[in-house]
Amino acid sequence: MITLVRRVAAACVLGAALTACAATPETPPRVARPAPSASVAPPTLAPGPGGVTPVFKNGSRAHGKTVAFTFDADMTADQGARAAGGEHFDNPELISALRELKVPATVFMTGRWAEEYPGQARSIGRDPLFEVANHSYSHYAFTDDCYGLPTVSRDRMRADVERAYAAFRAAGVRDAMPYFRFPGGCYDRRALKELTPAGVTAVQWDVVSGDAFATDAEAVARQVLEGVRPGSVVVMHCTRSAAPTTERVVREVVPVLRREGFRFVKVSELIGA
Repeated sequence: MITLVRRVAAACVLGAALTACAATPETPPRVARPAPSASVAPPTLAPGPGGVTPVFKNGSRAHGKTVAFTFDADMTADQGARAAGGEHFDNPELISALRELKVPATVFMTGRWAEEYPGQARSIGRDPLFEVANHSYSHYAFTDDCYGLPTVSRDRMRADVERAYAAFRAAGVRDAMPYFRFPGGCYDRRALKELTPAGVTAVQWDVVSGDAFATDAEAVARQVLEGVRPGSVVVMHCTRSAAPTTERVVREVVPVLRREGFRFVKVSELIGA
């Protein structure tokens, strides 16, 4: 979950040294490996300095008023008992709202979420309005001190990402995208290096919605509207129990942004541009 902006800022300070939080490099995209069955390989970024996993934060500010809504479908590996007890880590009403409003989106899904809700994962993954991307299997942190999340050991980082792709395939998700979002948005050079063999592009954001644990939908909507710029990537959540206002936020901000001339796109379009 993204509960504080300070970690995002810290990540981007680190990225300044690594060029991790920089805008899209001008190097031509490379072929992605996690979706080999796709008829056309999705656009990805070339490796960063030293050959590490590249990081995408936002699209071009000069290629029109586009914005990508992204939704983290969070569920950690140890939350099965809570789901069995009635806690809702899904948000079908949000997905229905996106379909009703015809808003394309990128859903960063954990493998554990796909296992818990295989029917929803399959429905999202097979709907051309959406694209499914990787948010790890476990939703454990890839750095220390990341909002209290358990930590993935260095030697298990790549395996955790690959296990999520396996969970997507088992749920019937076709051609999940070669994009990865670090749990909590927390990463460092070590994590970027460990994921290089996975062939993914790490996707961050430039607009924090603040929907995690929020109860005031209007406040979240204001934060989104004040932050969006051409090429923005907005991070929100697809988890009823921890982000109960998100559907209302989407219904409020989409008409406003459309009146302002924004066009909604998936992350792949921003990267490809």
